[in-house]
Amino acid sequence: MRSRPWYHWLAFGGGSGLSPILPGTVGTLAAIPLYLLLTLVVQNDVVYTLVLVTMITVGPWLCGLTAREIQNGDSGKRALDPPAIVWDEWVGLLLTLWLVPFSGWTLLVGFLLFRFFDMLKPWPISWLDKQVHGGTGIMLDDIAAAIPALIILRLMLWAGWL
Repeated sequence: MRSRPWYHWLAFGGGSGLSPILPGTVGTLAAIPLYLLLTLVVQNDVVYTLVLVTMITVGPWLCGLTAREIQNGDSGKRALDPPAIVWDEWVGLLLTLWLVPFSGWTLLVGFLLFRFFDMLKPWPISWLDKQVHGGTGIMLDDIAAAIPALIILRLMLWAGWL
């Protein structure tokens, strides 16, 4: 078995994206410990925001390079967004929960909302997914899925439903 570069480990969400079943969902679940570390241990919105911005900034390079490298060794159909790459799901979950007060309910509902929008890909998320390629495209559809998830989560909090 060929050894992979260190940045593949990051793009694969610590290996969670290599799950044979629902790699995006497993990858999103694997982001929860980072979220809990930032929310419950660090407890600093500025640090959380800096981590999120750093992940968004590094994401196009990381995801694009990893996608190109893993597809070069694949003689089959080339995926524009390989399922094993889940860095974008990590960013999506962190963005969905950005500056949202922590509770088990907000985590659960935020997770479900993000997965709903990421899997269903309503317009304009579907348009972005089809039109924007490479590392930027890999990242952009998940960022776009996180935005309505964050808005709905905040509205639910504002309405007192959570």
